Amino acid sequence: MTTSDGAFPPNRMQLQLEQVDEFPKFLRPWVRNLVLRRAVPFTRTARVEFIEMSPHRVEVRLPNEHRVQNHIGSIHASAMNLLAETATGMAMGLNVRDDCLPLAKDLKMAFRKRATGALRAVAVLTDAQRQAMRDSDKGEMQVQVTVTDEAGIEPVECEFTWAWIPSSRPAK
Repeated sequence: MTTSDGAFPPNRMQLQLEQVDEFPKFLRPWVRNLVLRRAVPFTRTARVEFIEMSPHRVEVRLPNEHRVQNHIGSIHASAMNLLAETATGMAMGLNVRDDCLPLAKDLKMAFRKRATGALRAVAVLTDAQRQAMRDSDKGEMQVQVTVTDEAGIEPVECEFTWAWIPSSRPAK
């Protein structure tokens, strides 16, 4: 379903994030992180930073801090997974209908190089993917995600397949 101007109507998650815009600009990143880390507690533990949140593109960052490091001082493989899953999951969450539930179905990770410094993950959805989620109450799709380190290198290649199914609870 689209509006008369061809845009997708916002879902509950988009509406909640729009409330962040009511805060002064310098506070918005902090408030956005607070809200989203409460919604997904493990992102709070790792201190994932939510940089950009739009229905087409989600960017998240993970500083290379002791809490997420492996034995060689770079970001742990599990933390890389968390970062990529968070980006793709948020992209799905910003687009799935309110009467549906997104679920991670499959993931593949190929570790290519040692990561240096902080990592960024960017997940992107096409208009066709967004439309598919609006048109059907269940389905699945691969969500594109790119993970880069501070040197601009992709230390890991990821493939995430997400599904969406009808929620067992009625939409509000």
